[in-house]
Amino acid sequence: MNYYNSNTVIYLDDEFVKARDAKTDLYGQSLHYGYAAFEGIRAYKTHNATRIFKAREHFERLKRSCDLTGIPFNWDINDLIGKTYRLLELNNLKDAYIRPLVFCEPNMSLTTPKASNIMICAWEWGSYFGDKQLKVCISPYERPNPKSIHIEAKMSGHYVNAILASGDAKNKGFDEALLLDAKGFIAEAPSANIFIEKNGKLYTPALGNILPGITRATIIELCKILDIEVIEKQISTDFLHNADSAFFCGTAVEVVGIHTIDDVVYRPRWRDSIGATLQRAYKNLVLEKVNYEVII
Repeated sequence: MNYYNSNTVIYLDDEFVKARDAKTDLYGQSLHYGYAAFEGIRAYKTHNATRIFKAREHFERLKRSCDLTGIPFNWDINDLIGKTYRLLELNNLKDAYIRPLVFCEPNMSLTTPKASNIMICAWEWGSYFGDKQLKVCISPYERPNPKSIHIEAKMSGHYVNAILASGDAKNKGFDEALLLDAKGFIAEAPSANIFIEKNGKLYTPALGNILPGITRATIIELCKILDIEVIEKQISTDFLHNADSAFFCGTAVEVVGIHTIDDVVYRPRWRDSIGATLQRAYKNLVLEKVNYEVII
């Protein structure tokens, strides 16, 4: 995939510059240690205009990730939102994936930085997995222990774990992995949260061992509107294997159904599942076809 070309513009430290001309220091902690915070944000072409979905929530989480891990964050969120809309205009993007990244100054020691930089880029984005339901496997890799890191911070270095799990799954012929936590309970996918349907209710792993996804929160809000009960709890693999259906959700994947977990096939038709209902509701929300935002 080509993320940029000779005309692509990015935002770098209060300037719009050509991506091909942008430079960074090779002695930064972010490059050497993965000490950086980032976000994944979606923009959608709606009947009103191009809209960035929940921009404020994403930039607030970016700031929180920095605050939790000692990375200076000295930017105004309203200004960053405005700069991001301008970035989309400069690149003529309507449906896009947006990547803000806060990275650290040159420092080869294991100390917190005194200064940081910000970059925002964007590229055209379609459907992450397409329209298919996914073949998923329980990964041999676990989510990091929350006592070893701030699990709620979206940090670059954390995603080595995600790359290893996802790569292992694909090498085995699956579409994606599902990781357990350190106690053997269901946690999340490498880049998505999971919801599980059983007897007309939805279950999702409780916070504490997972990234508190913004899409996850949106799905829970939609469930309140649609009168769907959601239970947050520790979930065993046996419960998952005996469920009626399941789906992943996240900024990149949106809402995508799961067809199989390991050798277990979910028999009910996806279109009849709660997940399919929420998939349609979520799409209507981000495209502003239904004004859920009055409530959410």
